[in-house]
Amino acid sequence: MKNKYLLMVVFVLSIIAVLSSQNNKTTFLNDQEDISLLNPEDNTIAKMNLEDYVVGVVAAEMPALFQEEALKAQAVAARTYALYKMQHTQENYDVIADISNQAYLTKEEMQDKWQQDYDKYYAKIKKAVEDTNSQVMTYNDQVIIAYYFAMSNGKTEDASIVFGEKEDYLESVDSFWDKNVDNFVVTNTIAKEEFCTQLNLDCTNIRIGEITRSNTNRVNKIVINDEEFKGTTIRSKLNLRSTDFDIEVTDKGINITTRGYGHGVGMSQYGANEMAKLGFTYEEILKYYYKNVNLTKNVV
Repeated sequence: MKNKYLLMVVFVLSIIAVLSSQNNKTTFLNDQEDISLLNPEDNTIAKMNLEDYVVGVVAAEMPALFQEEALKAQAVAARTYALYKMQHTQENYDVIADISNQAYLTKEEMQDKWQQDYDKYYAKIKKAVEDTNSQVMTYNDQVIIAYYFAMSNGKTEDASIVFGEKEDYLESVDSFWDKNVDNFVVTNTIAKEEFCTQLNLDCTNIRIGEITRSNTNRVNKIVINDEEFKGTTIRSKLNLRSTDFDIEVTDKGINITTRGYGHGVGMSQYGANEMAKLGFTYEEILKYYYKNVNLTKNVV
């Protein structure tokens, strides 16, 4: 009889241990529902509900005209990124309310942006957030850093190449849908003086030397006037749409042709919209761009 009771106690304790383990895997905020936003314009910090914040991010980061499943994917990615920042912040705020983290719009800014379409677009984005309420992406039971960007060059980029950090869920994938989007290829002309000033070069004789590209055709390194630059440096200094670029020196200036838009890591927003048009769900979109992740309910 004692052995029978002992077995029952062990069984009950094992169930409690499993449930406790499951709860630990889904409870990420430790009962904190608010996120702290730093406004970079006046250095003020505001606290607000995480779900309300996600509405403002989706409104800022993705066109309201996009497909509902793409907006849902954006909501989960934005929420996941925010929660990751909340877990890892070492400041007295969680996120910066601009593109250095995630862009964010207040309701007043949404009204200015959408004008007479405000009610329609706000309701659409609010629904996308509510339909994915509290969902985040995890990998090995940890909230991921959910990078995303506007438009790929046909492939996304490995995080290690852009950010110098290796994440198994942020590997390169095909995103050929982006090639169907307007402004996929853009050519701009920069004055030689501006080109040389931004790169601190002698403008007497501009010479484009060896170019090293990644497997996704983005520029890793480029030699200009015998000086080596990283592709990310060129993009930043010249404010280019992407690191998949070609440079042509002409008598009239410097022609730069880019393909895609953004750093290239994680989910392509335009790619997500094209996938949604083809009938993919937001879960399928997310699990395509972020490899081997799980969608988890964030318990607050």
